Amino acid sequence: MILKATKVDGVYSSDPMKNKNAKKFDTLRYIDVLKKGLKVMDATATSLCMDNKLPIIVFNLLKEGNIKRVITGEKIGTIVKG
Repeated sequence: MILKATKVDGVYSSDPMKNKNAKKFDTLRYIDVLKKGLKVMDATATSLCMDNKLPIIVFNLLKEGNIKRVITGEKIGTIVKG
């Protein structure tokens, strides 16, 4: 599993800091990230995760306690998987 720590609490349809109507995704498929051009990570890294069936969890690093939450398996952020 890849842990992707960011400034926001998951993956959104557009930049939530610029668009208050941006929609947060709880789960996504790799192919949707690639097709929609979502800024999870670069396309090559996303493709490698997809090829190796390696889930990606995108979460807010700035919120206190989130590292512990994600490591202990609590559902936070967005999970990208097959």
